[in-house]
Amino acid sequence: MAERSFKAEVEQLRLGDGGAFHGEGILAVTKALLQAGVAYVGGYQGSPISHLMDVFADASELMGELGVHFESSASEATAAAMLAASVNYPLRGAVAWKSVVGTNVASDALSNVASGGVTGGALIILGEDYGEGSSIMQERTHAFAMKSQMWLLDPRPSLPVIVDMVERGFELSEASNTPVMLELRVRACHVTGSFVARDNRRPALTVAEAAEAPVRDPDRIVLPPANFLHEIEKIEQRWPAAIRFVQEHGLNEHFGPEADEIGIIVQGGLFNSLNRALELLDLSDAYGNAAIPIHVLNVTYPLIPDEIRDFCAGKRAVLVIEEGQPEFIEHELNTLVRRAGLATRIVGKEILPRAGEYGGAVIRDGVAQFLRAHAPERAPAEAPVAASPALLPSAVPQRPAGFCTGCPERPIFSAMKLVQKELGAFHVSADIGCHLFSILPPFHIGNTTMGYGLGTAGASAFRPRDRRAIAIMGDGGFWHNGLTSGIGNAVFNQDDNLTIIVDNGYSAATGGQDILSSRARPPGRKTNNPIEKAVRGIGIGWARTMTRTYDVAGMRDAIRAALTSEEKGPKVLVAQSECQLNRQRRLKPQVAKAMKAGERVVRERFGVDPDTCTGDHSCIRLSGCPSLTIRPNPDPLRQDPIAHVENSCVGCGVCGEVSHAAVLCPSFYKARIIANPDRRDRFRQRLRGWAIGTFQRRAARAIAARSF
Repeated sequence: MAERSFKAEVEQLRLGDGGAFHGEGILAVTKALLQAGVAYVGGYQGSPISHLMDVFADASELMGELGVHFESSASEATAAAMLAASVNYPLRGAVAWKSVVGTNVASDALSNVASGGVTGGALIILGEDYGEGSSIMQERTHAFAMKSQMWLLDPRPSLPVIVDMVERGFELSEASNTPVMLELRVRACHVTGSFVARDNRRPALTVAEAAEAPVRDPDRIVLPPANFLHEIEKIEQRWPAAIRFVQEHGLNEHFGPEADEIGIIVQGGLFNSLNRALELLDLSDAYGNAAIPIHVLNVTYPLIPDEIRDFCAGKRAVLVIEEGQPEFIEHELNTLVRRAGLATRIVGKEILPRAGEYGGAVIRDGVAQFLRAHAPERAPAEAPVAASPALLPSAVPQRPAGFCTGCPERPIFSAMKLVQKELGAFHVSADIGCHLFSILPPFHIGNTTMGYGLGTAGASAFRPRDRRAIAIMGDGGFWHNGLTSGIGNAVFNQDDNLTIIVDNGYSAATGGQDILSSRARPPGRKTNNPIEKAVRGIGIGWARTMTRTYDVAGMRDAIRAALTSEEKGPKVLVAQSECQLNRQRRLKPQVAKAMKAGERVVRERFGVDPDTCTGDHSCIRLSGCPSLTIRPNPDPLRQDPIAHVENSCVGCGVCGEVSHAAVLCPSFYKARIIANPDRRDRFRQRLRGWAIGTFQRRAARAIAARSF
């Protein structure tokens, strides 16, 4: 399989009571699930919890021993629907995906399970992808938790706390008959640390045992009149039960002195950044010994009125540190403080940014401003000065995301640019995945993107007369949502557009997980299901598969044929070539092992003849490969730098293919590098050396003769 292997790390999941666990937050979450007696686990990969799914896959043997069922779900909606097992049965289940886009996909199932409620503990582990490292729109899970009345945990980034919140999350879910969300920012997913392990627990009831004794409760199904009673049950029974549980078990934490005239309330996931900011202001240390009272919300929804009242009582002002907007927590705090009859001033977005990630520097400046206004005797004399002068954004070189060296998707867009040069510009409906990088230089292709697997649906509004629109979709997006929402919709409505499905063999953008059309044959899964067969099965008439995307001329011709075909209706072009990153991940260890064993190994590299290259750089503009760059021209009579292929080249050959298809120049050459050559290789090399030397000496003599 292509997924990153955690085979060595998952051995720690077997630790028993009292064992010392060391590792990343992602691995700690898996251990916590097993300690909590989880019965089933599912999910869909996506940053920052992709590795959680990989850990589940690598730990499948252990999970099988414990009777835990694991599914790598087809989508977030599929994963969320698994929680149906916890509605009528005392089964603890956990699902995971990337938030908030994953939550949007899963919203139908989540709304249903939140309405009817659960019997067994239901935990939704979300990669809260908010901030500078995010690849998606800047939204938060908090709004969805409030809308559907699901409790939201935001644990302090510490392994013991994360593990405790996972286990307490199940208990909270069962105590209040409500699904519980647990959000993990990227730093929490990859924070390293240790905790004292406990024995793994076999679930009291397995999914197989539950299936043998079916339970049916119509009151839990979302249909009238039960659905009207669910809303009342949420407020009158589940909400009070959740507040009691959080309060009695002390899920929220307190740092610093008990009494003070000021205080800070912070989301649990932001505590480490806050503590670092306080360190910079000499108001805390590395162990969280703060000089200011801090109330840490490991449970951000619901808030606990008594805890808020007790913390704010006697304080002039409290700073609330809540990332993103709207400021849900700040609004609720103001309500709770006024209901408690307190005059405490709640300070938040008036001094902290309304949007953007709250790093240490942002929080430091906000705390300093808060102290100047409400505790000037403890405030720094002036705003902290950065260690080095700040640079203007324009002074920092941009590093836009781009395709990997040798990526098989790059030649597809080179071919599209060539077709565009012939036929004119066309509307391109982009999709989520690596291929979305085509909107950036050097391709500048892509007008819109609407969501994972929605590339074809995004082009459905275009009814061309002379020029068809093009939709781009990856194989991961195709199996996630595109087959029904995109291709099926296009067939039903007979949209006369072209969909290019990039089939690189994996769900590459999320870490290289295997999917239905993958060539690998992982145990327990059914792969090798051709995409072209699937689209023809739902009514696509014009469908072709290009098995080598590096054939730029062939890709150009196939795209042109689809755009100029007399046949009406949707058209699909499947562009196949293996993801180069996963290919190298698989081949490099094999090559290294063979070379170490003394075996003959042949590698291909491409280069540019400096005497032939004219320095017009058209190859770079049409390719954009990271290994294709420039170097000084060796000819003193020419000033333009020439193209150059660096050592990172993987030998895909697309630079030469582009030059050939675009009729650019003949300066590219292919070299074969042989490690551990045999006798025939050595003989051929000596023969080549003799022949080349002979011609070089003859040419040198001719030049010398002419000079006289």
